[in-house]
Amino acid sequence: MSTSSLSIVQTSLWVIELILLVYTLFVLLVMIPLVQKHVLYAHKINSLSWTDLNKPESWGFARGQVTPFGFKTPDGETIYAWHIMPLPLYLQHEHRVSAQATGFIEDFSTTESFQLLKNDPETKLVLYFHGNAGHLAETFRPSNYHTLTDTSSYHVIAIDYRGFGHSTGEPSEDGLITDAEALVEWVVNKAGIAPGRIVLLGQSLGTAVVSGVAEKYVLKEVEFAGLVLVSGFSDLATMLSGYKFGGVLPALGPYAAWPPVKYFLDKYLVDKWHSANRVANIVRHTKTRLRLNLVHAKDDGDIPWTEDNKLFKAAVKDTVGISDDEEFDAWKERHTLRKGDDAFVTTWKHEPNIIIRQELFPFGSHNSILGFAPVLLAIMRSFDLAGTGYEDHVHEDIYEDEESVHEDQAHEDQGHNDRKMKNVEQ
Repeated sequence: MSTSSLSIVQTSLWVIELILLVYTLFVLLVMIPLVQKHVLYAHKINSLSWTDLNKPESWGFARGQVTPFGFKTPDGETIYAWHIMPLPLYLQHEHRVSAQATGFIEDFSTTESFQLLKNDPETKLVLYFHGNAGHLAETFRPSNYHTLTDTSSYHVIAIDYRGFGHSTGEPSEDGLITDAEALVEWVVNKAGIAPGRIVLLGQSLGTAVVSGVAEKYVLKEVEFAGLVLVSGFSDLATMLSGYKFGGVLPALGPYAAWPPVKYFLDKYLVDKWHSANRVANIVRHTKTRLRLNLVHAKDDGDIPWTEDNKLFKAAVKDTVGISDDEEFDAWKERHTLRKGDDAFVTTWKHEPNIIIRQELFPFGSHNSILGFAPVLLAIMRSFDLAGTGYEDHVHEDIYEDEESVHEDQAHEDQGHNDRKMKNVEQ
């Protein structure tokens, strides 16, 4: 081997060793709870130094359309929130709404905006839970509020979790779920909005928050109009194995392919965020009605879209009763409408009135997808908007009733024949 070739080999080995060293140090550092918290939540990374959240007009909203306010959690934290009024409603009451005080409002219930939210018996409300880093008006988030409210009748309330933005405290799994629960309690008890008129919308980390708070309520037999999980993940340890910072840099690098890494992470991570387990529990304990929507972009470079496959499987596994992976994949394919190489919709219906829908969309990456059509359509379906039912696209040629499913799967337990299955949207 020539000297130059040897030098190239040595340099390559040195680079590999350096990469391994850097990732080893990173993994070890992340095992420290304080470091873990800042890496996972990135709550201190924000633009508060040069933006004023109490001036929503800076993001293109009409004067008075957005009301910044706060509410208390049971453990004494103050959570910062925005109420965004739907623009068509704003137009009807523009004179009064635009005349009210702007900026942070200590008591939201004294405002015209609150009265319009509370007094309309047909009010539909979207509670929005954002991902990690930044605050509720960071980067792309305000444009999502515009998408949700510019032409619809939906009110939106977005919050900053504890430790984010202007909210007090420090983030944790239990803490974020407590914040979401406090918001729901405020909305139901203070604003008088019934859970059946509320959709919980979560993106990225927010999907884990939605799963956590929805599980708490379904165990109390409280059911929402719908749950919309955008760019979700099954659990934190699994997600980190495929996560890429900025969609480019793998979080665990070469260690991601090492089999024991998930066990190692799940053992040492303080916050586990086992969303797949929670989703399964939500379906298991639903008494009357559930609309669970999973939406992911194929080009999501941060969290692989295949994480939604795990969430979907967790959601339907008890009702389907198929444990073998290959058999489940075959079953799922029969319930899937493919809309191209990079797009599909899978829908599963079950008694009493449960609809679980997974949609893969070709575009939208990790964040932009929230402002794309599939998300707004999922919200409309959750509210059972006339003409937007889940059965709109059912194809008779692939309709499967209970008997046909079990003819195809005759080798499964006879007990499955007692299961009541419903039509499947394609």
